[in-house]
Amino acid sequence: ASAQDGLDSGDTAWMLTSSLLVLFMTIPGLSLFYAGLVRSKNVLSVMMQCFALTCMVTVLWTVYVYGLAFGDGGSMNSFIGFGKLFLSGVEVDTMSGTIPESVFQMFQLTFAIITPALMVGAFAERMRFSAMVVFMALWLTVVYAPVAHWVWGGGFLGAMGVLDFAGGTVVHINAGIAALVLCVILGKRKGYPGNPMAPNSLVLTVIGASMLWVGWFGFNAGSELAADGTAGMAMAVTHISAAMAGFTWMLIEWASRGKPSVLGIATGAVGGLVAITPASG
Repeated sequence: ASAQDGLDSGDTAWMLTSSLLVLFMTIPGLSLFYAGLVRSKNVLSVMMQCFALTCMVTVLWTVYVYGLAFGDGGSMNSFIGFGKLFLSGVEVDTMSGTIPESVFQMFQLTFAIITPALMVGAFAERMRFSAMVVFMALWLTVVYAPVAHWVWGGGFLGAMGVLDFAGGTVVHINAGIAALVLCVILGKRKGYPGNPMAPNSLVLTVIGASMLWVGWFGFNAGSELAADGTAGMAMAVTHISAAMAGFTWMLIEWASRGKPSVLGIATGAVGGLVAITPASG
């Protein structure tokens, strides 16, 4: 995304749309998905966490994180980027390939927003809001930004040939490992497994999962950074993977438990979306 190819209005229109779709995955998609899975007293808590992360990550990204991830680090470029503080140099006519850099940074910002938000489900009901804010700010700075630079920003992993079309490494493995570490550190939920902790509203969870499914087209097909055949194929395989995984989960659950569940098919579909992401292009 560095060639000065001139503006392509079709590519730009698609990337503007993709940015909206990925943001749609976090607020409201992920918020509703998690809100339905927690106890009723914690619904607003997890929704507040996703909403607040959207605001905080946007501020930090604008101030310095975009520079760390996609700036030119000079002699240190294999490991980290620099510059672009407060999006300096990102002008109306600054290009990133065939799209304006303003659109490119906005698209990448939506990835930076949803990645820490993915972890919310791991520590739901177990972490103070203030601790979450501090942890996520530090994690975005010292983990997400460097890894994004290593893979997508001209760092050493990309130079070694590591392929991550839409975030399997930068987003899913990155957030998954962090979530696992948080779970180990925080330990079991208070009262678990003695007290029942059933989801308060699977209706919200299914609505959220449906929004994730739709938004994922921007996540994967948008990562081509162009409106072309590869983007079309990425969209096709993304939809097929989600449908196949959801249907397979339903059949396995049906055979093993005697009936399928709405939580199972929704979880399966999201699993399919995650699995196809890094190679969807």
